[in-house]
Amino acid sequence: MPLRLRRASSLMSVNPPVVKKQAMDVEVGSSDCLTSKDEYNFENTQHPSAVLSCFNELRAQNLFTDVILTADGREFPCHRAVLVAGSKYYRAMFCNDHRESREMLVQINGMQGDVMDILMNYLYTSQARITPSNVQLLLEAANLFQIIPLAEACTRFLESQLDPCNCIGMKDFAETHSLTDLFRKSSAMIMKNFADVVQHEEFLELPKSRVIDYISDDLINVHKEETVFEAVKRWVHHDFPSRCNDFPEILSYVRLPLIHPNYFMNSIESDELIAANPACQEVLLETRKYHILGTVNEINSIRTRPRQSTGCSESVVIVGGCDRVGGYNMPYVDAYDAVSSKWTQLAKLPAFTKSEYAVASFRNSIIVSGGRIHSRDVWLYQSHLDSWVKGASLCKGRWRHRMATVGGHVYCFGGYDGKSRLNSVERYDSFSNCWQEVAPLLTAVSSCAVATCNRKIYVIGGGNDDTTSTAQVQCYNPDTNEWVYKTPIPIAQRCITAVSLDNLIYVVGGTTKSIHCYDPLTDDWIKVVHTQEKQESCGMTVCGGKIYITGGKSEEGLEALDAVTCYDPRTGSIEKVATMPRSACYHGCVTIHRFSAQAKKEVIFSGVSSSFT
Repeated sequence: MPLRLRRASSLMSVNPPVVKKQAMDVEVGSSDCLTSKDEYNFENTQHPSAVLSCFNELRAQNLFTDVILTADGREFPCHRAVLVAGSKYYRAMFCNDHRESREMLVQINGMQGDVMDILMNYLYTSQARITPSNVQLLLEAANLFQIIPLAEACTRFLESQLDPCNCIGMKDFAETHSLTDLFRKSSAMIMKNFADVVQHEEFLELPKSRVIDYISDDLINVHKEETVFEAVKRWVHHDFPSRCNDFPEILSYVRLPLIHPNYFMNSIESDELIAANPACQEVLLETRKYHILGTVNEINSIRTRPRQSTGCSESVVIVGGCDRVGGYNMPYVDAYDAVSSKWTQLAKLPAFTKSEYAVASFRNSIIVSGGRIHSRDVWLYQSHLDSWVKGASLCKGRWRHRMATVGGHVYCFGGYDGKSRLNSVERYDSFSNCWQEVAPLLTAVSSCAVATCNRKIYVIGGGNDDTTSTAQVQCYNPDTNEWVYKTPIPIAQRCITAVSLDNLIYVVGGTTKSIHCYDPLTDDWIKVVHTQEKQESCGMTVCGGKIYITGGKSEEGLEALDAVTCYDPRTGSIEKVATMPRSACYHGCVTIHRFSAQAKKEVIFSGVSSSFT
């Protein structure tokens, strides 16, 4: 039955029409909604814009306006209702009992007329023309008046304009206005495009502290450290009279030891600004030592830590070892990248049937000597070739001995020859490729810990015989070829290991569950941290300013462990960070610099040999 309308005596008749209860056909795409058979919700989607357009026409004709905003000498008649609807700032101003809510004329201080005009047009039309010349002021105004959609649009526009020439300024602007996304994206661009960023004016105008912040960051993307040095030189010469005195301090943040020796000799040592400045000589001396000695553990500073983007990284290398006490002697050599947490298998160790040999890093390579039973063999791992070569044999066969590197020489200490503990000490000269005996230990020991600190070597603890351990600390001075005793370690232990970091020596292992620390300057020992479990015959090395402890024997003393534990002396924290590819004890553990495969290709392509070989 069709719809019939009853005749009413007036438009205000309360008699409802009679409606047939059936579905109505609704055009596809309409915004109408038939919620039930007897209801029909109608929506005119053009109504909001039509109303807003009407208000804008009224504003143009100055009709029904109830407030006048003034800015920069210009007047803007408008409607309070529109301002309140589009701005939280105006809602707070006009909807509360503020003085402005009762005034016809409201002064907006510090606002440019052109910017106010754009804001008014946006509130009345929902449109705004954002340009590079107005976006900064417009964003500040939108934030002030809490017009959120317009502020977000300005932020997206700024993000689209990011470029190496302006990303530093963008980052500062984002930080000032708490623009999280813009801050994150501009910071990422600075890191990713640092080599381009330093070419532009914004970098040259940075204060010294900001330059230091950037060049000290491990994450800046530079293929070679020469880029950083050249950027520092440009920054200094941009305002030489006021910045020349800052040059030595900023130069100390450039990783000069990682610059190629040819560039260092031809462009840095001969630079007049550096050669004439006594304050620069310390970092130059460190670089020379690094290029000559070439050992990560000998020259251990922030300047010898590779940046991630160079394709070179510090790696913890596990050399051989046993899977359990009296078990299989493993030939495997594995490198752990502490940044990526990835393991890489290196060339296998030759003559791996031996065990309880000594391992040390030397000129960014790895040297392995001796082993059961009283072997004299010496093998050298060439990191740039990923291969092993045989070196000059030891003067005396030994095992359960230790090695350390200092002053460009490798020293071999004590051990066991199958009959008795040894006090003999040998030194390797790479130039003549031979070993020669030097002053013997004061006390013969095996399975001791050895560390170098301040150009001296410390032999700590160890076993005097099959059943007795010592707490003695023997200190060797290579310059005088003399030994002296130092304050004993608080516990007498064997099968321990030690490293040096920040002029302190850290010892772990044996049957204890603690890390002990020795200060050579005060000749004192302290216990610094509890390790949760004993790590007898474990490995220990310094990488990235932290101490890594690897493997060792289990609590029961039979099976080997596979944990990699990291101790940070700066924070006192200790935690398990990785699992070794296989359990190991009696293994070697050292740190070397390794190039990625891609970095090696770039070095070969450029016709330059690696400075880390």
